[in-house]
Amino acid sequence: MKKYNLNISAPTDGRYSNLCSDINGIFTEHNLIKTRVNIEIEWFIFLSNLNKIKSLPKFSTNQIKKLRSIYIDFSESDSIRVKKIEETTKHDVKAVEYFIKEKIKKIKLANSYKEHIHICCTSEDINNVAYAIMLKDARSVLLSEADILQKKIKSLGKKYKKIAILSHTHGQPASPSTMGKELINFQKRIILQIEALKEVNIKAKFNGATGNYSAHKITYPEIDWPRSIMKFLKSLDLEINSHTTQIEPHDYIADMCFKINHLNSILIGFSQDIWSYISKNYFNQKNITGEIGSSTMPHKINPINFENAEGNLGMCNALTQFFANKLTISRLQRDLSDSTVLRNLGLMFAYSMIAYKNLLIGLNKLDINKVKINKDIDSSWEILAEPIQMVARKYNISNSYEHLKKYTRGKKVNAEIISKIINDLDIPKSEKDKLTDLTPRKYIGYAIKLCDE
Repeated sequence: MKKYNLNISAPTDGRYSNLCSDINGIFTEHNLIKTRVNIEIEWFIFLSNLNKIKSLPKFSTNQIKKLRSIYIDFSESDSIRVKKIEETTKHDVKAVEYFIKEKIKKIKLANSYKEHIHICCTSEDINNVAYAIMLKDARSVLLSEADILQKKIKSLGKKYKKIAILSHTHGQPASPSTMGKELINFQKRIILQIEALKEVNIKAKFNGATGNYSAHKITYPEIDWPRSIMKFLKSLDLEINSHTTQIEPHDYIADMCFKINHLNSILIGFSQDIWSYISKNYFNQKNITGEIGSSTMPHKINPINFENAEGNLGMCNALTQFFANKLTISRLQRDLSDSTVLRNLGLMFAYSMIAYKNLLIGLNKLDINKVKINKDIDSSWEILAEPIQMVARKYNISNSYEHLKKYTRGKKVNAEIISKIINDLDIPKSEKDKLTDLTPRKYIGYAIKLCDE
C-alpha cells in the first residue's frame, strides 16, 4: 500500500515525491554530508600520495580501504552524529572534520596523522566540490529523463508523420502540416538543448580562503599546488576553476540554469500545443478506469498532465532565473548569501522531473482523432489560396495576391470555388492540372520527409 506523508509543505517532498525521488535523494542533507565526508577523505588520501609531505606517509592499500569505508558505508546514524557535533561547532564543515577524526581512531596509523584532515582547506573548498558532484549526478538523472521524453515524442512523430492537419497561425486556419512534423519540430529543439546541457563544464575550486593557494604555499612550498589541485579535482571527475575568490563564482551553475530554462521553455510551448490539440479534439485522451475529469461534469477527461507539466516547468524556470542572477554575485572576496541559496538547487531539478514525467504520462494517454482532423482540414479549402497565388506570380500575373484575397478572405470556400479560380487563371494547362489535383490534405510540402531526417 502506498504510504502518504501528509505533514510536508513542499510538494516535491510530499504530493509529487514519487515523481522526483531520484533527484530528491541527491540533494538531501544526508547526501550533502556524505559527499563532504567523501571529499575530505579523498583529499587526505591524495595528500598521502604526494610523497613530498614528509609528515604524512603514504597509506597502505588496507588503510585506504578502511578510510574509504567511512564514506562508502556512511549511514543515517553517521549523519545524525555529524549534526550533533554541529550543535556545538555551529559550523557544518568543521563538524564533518571532527566526525572523521572520531572515525579514524580505529585506523591506528591514520589516527597518528589526523591533523592532516582538512589541512589547507577552507569550508568553501569542500562545499563547492560537494555541490559540483551533486549537480553532476542530478544533471545525469535529468538528462536521462529528458532523453526518454524526446524519444517518446520522436516515436509519435514517426507514427503520425503522414497525418495531415490544418495548421493555425495566429489561431487562424493556415497552410497544413502533419501531426508528426509538428511533434518532430519540438523533438529536434529538445535534442539541441539536451546536448547543450551536456556540454556545460562543471567546475570546482580548491585554492583556499581567498583563492590564492596561500595556506598551501606557506605550509608546503615545495609542492606545485595549482598543478596538484588540478590533478586532485580531475580524480573526482571535475574541471578546475583556477581563478576564484574564496568561492567558486558559480558561473557554470548559471550556465546550467540557462540551459535548463531554455529546455523547459521549449517544453512549456510543447505542453501548451498538445493542450490545444486536445482542446480541438485532434487528440483524444484514453479513459482510465476510476479516474475523474471534472467533479461535476462526468463527460470530461481533463488534460491535467500537460497542465501540471506547464506549471512545474514554470516553477523551475522561476528558480533558474533567480539562481543565475543571485549566485554569480558575491561581495568582495565572498559573502554567505550564496550558501543558503545553494541548498535549494534540488528544487530546480525536482520541478523539472515532475514535469517531464507528467508529459510522458500524458503522451501515453493520447489517441489520434483522425475523424476530427480530417473534418477540419477537408472543410478549409481557402488555405489553397496560398499555392494558387504563388503559381500565378510565377507567370507574372499582376495582383495575384489581391485577386485571391478577393475570393477567399473571410469567405467559405469549397472545392468548386477553388477549381473556378484555377480555371480562370492565364497559366499553362499543366499548372492548372497540378493545382486542380491539389487538396488541403496534399498541401504539406516536405513534411513527411522532414520527419525522417
